[in-house]
Amino acid sequence: MQHDVRPPDNSPVLRLMTRFETALVAVSAAALAAIMLIVVADVAGRYFFDAPFSWSYNVIGLWLMTAVFFLALPDTLNHHGHIAVDVFQHMLPKPVMHLGLALGYGASIWVVALICKGGWARFVKAWVNDEHIQALVPISTWVPYALLVIGTAALVLRCVVRVIGHLASLVTGRDLAHLPPPPVTGSVQEDVI
Repeated sequence: MQHDVRPPDNSPVLRLMTRFETALVAVSAAALAAIMLIVVADVAGRYFFDAPFSWSYNVIGLWLMTAVFFLALPDTLNHHGHIAVDVFQHMLPKPVMHLGLALGYGASIWVVALICKGGWARFVKAWVNDEHIQALVPISTWVPYALLVIGTAALVLRCVVRVIGHLASLVTGRDLAHLPPPPVTGSVQEDVI
């Protein structure tokens, strides 16, 4: 029996949040594609023309990997894609599930908000001081901090929505918040050709 894990997002605010998170994950995917293209071009330049890119390591490590990681976080949470220990969760009564999830997301708000706050402080400092890494091609350091702030702020907002939804579910007795899907159990058989 399958649980109804995704109540409809009929709120314009929730639909806007979901669209924003989808846009962030699209930028994350584009950054991942850029990493692959840059690495291939760098390797080709290195081995076929003896002319590697002097900037590729810094751009990939500082800008693109930050975009891949932080911009995908809120959409991943929205689709319950983060690692979770949920083996016994669906055996619990729904009020206990909603209370536990509200408490967990509440704790997450504080942790992620601290990361966001620290990223914001570093962003402001890097922006005001016009900080660059010392390399052959000077790369601004404010960009990864801005990506961190955008991704973690969206994640905090999604966690706030989850806390409100689970507390409302707890009070009303109706599933007003997204519940994680039940874990996949049993063996999965593959078709053999």
